[in-house]
Amino acid sequence: MTTTADMWFDPVCPWAWITSRWLLEVERVRDVRINFHVMSLSVLNEGRDELPERYRDFMTTAWGPVRIAVAAEEKYGPEILRDLYTAFGTRIHHDKTPVGPDLFRDVLAELGLSEDLADAAGSDAFDERLRASHHTGMEPVGYEVGTPVIHIPGSDGELIAFFGPVVTPIPRGEAAGRLWDGVLLVAGTDGFFELKRSRTRSPEFG
Repeated sequence: MTTTADMWFDPVCPWAWITSRWLLEVERVRDVRINFHVMSLSVLNEGRDELPERYRDFMTTAWGPVRIAVAAEEKYGPEILRDLYTAFGTRIHHDKTPVGPDLFRDVLAELGLSEDLADAAGSDAFDERLRASHHTGMEPVGYEVGTPVIHIPGSDGELIAFFGPVVTPIPRGEAAGRLWDGVLLVAGTDGFFELKRSRTRSPEFG
């Protein structure tokens, strides 16, 4: 029986990008199907005055891709998010394309989507839907974490929801499958909350 898992992402987060590529590897080696959903680091960090000015500026810029993603989901259905995320992530994290109008235009053109969706980047018209998607992903996990967030149905019907895994480089092949197996075992343990160590590497996208 195929397991359906759900991942919440913000296109600008490098760690979520790596996790998403790992999940696509998992689909190749385990009977798993991933559904993608939008969360927003900008929404998550609203009202946090203690953030460094550089990060606040980054959060202002980050509104654009998630608004476009939600607008595209509304117009074309949730299936569009898989390809849209790949198009955004490849340009942002591999090609180092700045987040802005040129990025939005190129992503929409690649996928053959309406160029009018770029207007959503500077509009709050889709923010209610964005916040709803964000909260659906975050509420079972808590708001002291960011993205990636993953939801998996447990064998007993209970939802297994967690932040992570945060990993680099991208596990490939059977290594991806073994990590999946281990994450399910740990996250599905009743009362388990945290396993963490200091990050000693920057994100590697290869």
